[in-house]
Amino acid sequence: MNAFEIDILGCGSATPTTLRNPSAQAINLNEKIFLVDCGEGAQLQMRKFSVKMSRLHSIFLSHLHGDHVLGLPGLISTLQLLGRTGDIDLYAHKEIEPWLRHTLNFFCKYLPFEVKIIPLASEGLQILYENKTIRISSFPLNHRVPSNGFLFEEKKGLRHIKKDMIDFYQIPIRDIQGIKEGYDFITNDGETIPNNLLTTPPTPSRSYAYCADTAFCPNIVPFIEGVDVLYHEATFSISDASRARETFHSTTKDAAEIARLSGAKKLIIGHFSSRYTNTLPLLKEAQNIFPNTQTAYDGLKINI
Repeated sequence: MNAFEIDILGCGSATPTTLRNPSAQAINLNEKIFLVDCGEGAQLQMRKFSVKMSRLHSIFLSHLHGDHVLGLPGLISTLQLLGRTGDIDLYAHKEIEPWLRHTLNFFCKYLPFEVKIIPLASEGLQILYENKTIRISSFPLNHRVPSNGFLFEEKKGLRHIKKDMIDFYQIPIRDIQGIKEGYDFITNDGETIPNNLLTTPPTPSRSYAYCADTAFCPNIVPFIEGVDVLYHEATFSISDASRARETFHSTTKDAAEIARLSGAKKLIIGHFSSRYTNTLPLLKEAQNIFPNTQTAYDGLKINI
């Protein structure tokens, strides 16, 4: 089975603490690293938790608040020092361009690669990247500034052909791919062998959704329906719901409700306010609504 791993590099909110770094996650999909958000210290956390910068494929920024963005110049500078020459795609809101271009021109004037900015859409589900096996999409959230969530998913795989059926029906190599794709097999005598006798179902595809920062936003449910793992911000406790509404953030209850409504298999809550040094009460609040909940922490590795 191909790799599908998430490294939580930072799960804190805006105010830095010694307990949690600002937001950043590294997602390993088929040995390609996709970085989601890049708060201060993201590159140090990549070193600390053995995330290989040489495999960094592209970067996704949910929104343009400092705790999700300010680690970017340092990371790009380090990539230059490490000898990177391949261009890197940066998926972000278009407003980042003047700041980033000015910063890179000042600190990284002679980059040997291009940072290509691909703007995020403000409506609907937008496919950002796909190849034969994976698809990455974005969708709008509800925050004080434009903010997007991201969905990482494997495409549906091919069916598995039974080796004994290949021998029994003397199936030529040229027909095997078609059978894996779902076609029946016709023997030399003209007999049709149904596909379900020749194959077993494909390995279930896996998915991961990242939702931070956002107020309670049930509009996203159709985009993440049935997701294997949902990371959803839970900046505040239920007791601080008024503060959550003021700042367009979510409570533990909000995150758990989105997980329940979407039919997620597992919920990871994070982006905790610095006021909470102990996240166990936050976990219990979410578990009261969605039992299969886990709290994020820096260094948490999730294998899907």
